[in-house]
Amino acid sequence: MKAGNRLLTFFFSNEGDNRALLVRLVVGLIFLTEGIQKYLFPELLGTGRFLKIGFSDPAFWAYFTGTFEIICGTLIVLGMLVRLASIPLFSIMLVAFVTTKWPILMDKGFWPFAHEYRTDFAMTLLLVYLFIYGASKWPSNPTSNKLSNE
Repeated sequence: MKAGNRLLTFFFSNEGDNRALLVRLVVGLIFLTEGIQKYLFPELLGTGRFLKIGFSDPAFWAYFTGTFEIICGTLIVLGMLVRLASIPLFSIMLVAFVTTKWPILMDKGFWPFAHEYRTDFAMTLLLVYLFIYGASKWPSNPTSNKLSNE
């Protein structure tokens, strides 16, 4: 199989069970709601927050980020292109770490950092999980999954 075909198969294939269902719902719904809130509450979570962090052109970056969170979060909830959708969200998490959490570590130390980073850390690892394992499928027959046969 050619390398291009293997890459396409990796990004578009799903596992036959439902092991990623809860992970998908958690990750997708959190990103979806956070993206929406960047539009609903721009001074607190959108443009205002990006301005406070120090971004140049904070309105662009807030809405750019919010749009990706909405689109990719929705794709993940629906189980569509999950591996592809996890990549921009992972990038968002890396930028969030560098711009908001790393300064806490440098200025206040490990324990305040650990407290502030806990959700971002969990979301980042769940995105890695989704990238590795993909969407999984909705179970068509509840008795057909592996756990019921054990």
